[in-house]
Amino acid sequence: MDSDKNRNQKAWVVAADMGYGHQRTAYPLRGIAFSDKIINANSYEGIPKKDRSFWRQTRSLYEFISRFKRIPLLGDFIFSFMDKFQRILSYYPKRDLSRPNSSLKNVFHLIKEGWGKDLVERLKKNPLPVVATFFTPAFMAEEYKYPNKIYCVVCDADINRSWVSLNPKKSKIKYFTPCTWARDRLKLYGVAPENIFLTGFPLPKENIGTENLEVLKEDLRNRLVNLDPEKRYRKMYEPLIKGVLGKLPDKSDHPLTIMFSIGGAGAQKEICIKAINSLKEKIKNNQLRFIISLGVRGELEKYFLENIKGLKLDGWVHVLSAKTINKYFQTFNETLSQTDVLWTKPSELSFYAGLGIPIIIAPTIGSQEDFNKKWLLHIGAGISQENPKYTDQWFFDWLNAGDFAELAMEGFIEIEKLGTYNIERIIANE
Repeated sequence: MDSDKNRNQKAWVVAADMGYGHQRTAYPLRGIAFSDKIINANSYEGIPKKDRSFWRQTRSLYEFISRFKRIPLLGDFIFSFMDKFQRILSYYPKRDLSRPNSSLKNVFHLIKEGWGKDLVERLKKNPLPVVATFFTPAFMAEEYKYPNKIYCVVCDADINRSWVSLNPKKSKIKYFTPCTWARDRLKLYGVAPENIFLTGFPLPKENIGTENLEVLKEDLRNRLVNLDPEKRYRKMYEPLIKGVLGKLPDKSDHPLTIMFSIGGAGAQKEICIKAINSLKEKIKNNQLRFIISLGVRGELEKYFLENIKGLKLDGWVHVLSAKTINKYFQTFNETLSQTDVLWTKPSELSFYAGLGIPIIIAPTIGSQEDFNKKWLLHIGAGISQENPKYTDQWFFDWLNAGDFAELAMEGFIEIEKLGTYNIERIIANE
């Protein structure tokens, strides 16, 4: 009976087009989205000009600061100043952190002036539960007296005070958290424990399969063969591998593959080019396939095609991009099944280590990514990049030592993988 309810219950799934993080978090939940569509709070059809303008300014500022950070000294100084407004305070000593910060007060001032009212009034016409992957739409719904449950999906390992309402004790917003760090932080912010669900991050079902994880396990079996060419990890942990995955194939179904994911603001593209140049001999000799994941920004695709065209890499360097965000996520998830290592800044993609994909951690952008990095290192599912100019050296040292295989298994074992199923179940049964 519960499974039938899970399939039939629909909700308004609301994201925001602010980089890829909030949209990527929403994408696996499209199965419960009304009409199978994700609503972007900042770009839905019919959005008032005033609302659109404010959202656009916010997004432009975010992308400008992210790109500006690459400028030596001055960029770091400006970014550090801006990041103070989003800073996550240290968890210890444990204390009451429910006092709202200035950023949160500004958000609520704008909401009280009418920001978001149009969106909420539209949703009220068919008052399904609201599932927001960004805190602002959740605040809007509560402020304008939305008549059904309001859920907010946390998409980082730790979050700042802006994720919680002005008065946490009175707020009825319920939170889906990806890990214990975020859950415990919400408690310090004053959120009632009954309004916090430890669900795990919503990972794509196409990379998991059913709740038995058959797709994920098959991908991981093939991945481990590539990640442990000297069989050092497998010899040491054979009982563990056999117990959770069964027998590994003699040969993987794909070549050794790195995917480098470029963020929505286009940050860190220079790191990617340095890595490709370092690895070009390995790529030319078909020892390694390198995928550059760009998203939907045409100018980035042009930049990379221009910078790699002289390498004559015969298709072993592949640019992954798409015209629409949904097509991009679809292609990205399909490509993940034959990806062995994910190189990315520690964004929401940190949780994709739960798919058994080791993370090479690129430099962080913002306080939340600092904490995501700390979390990845804490659970043993990621490792910080070394100098990209020498990737051909350190990458293969780690590979031959079995380090990537160990990271893959740690992520698979330690990270909750059924977040999407858990969220669907809670919405259906509450």
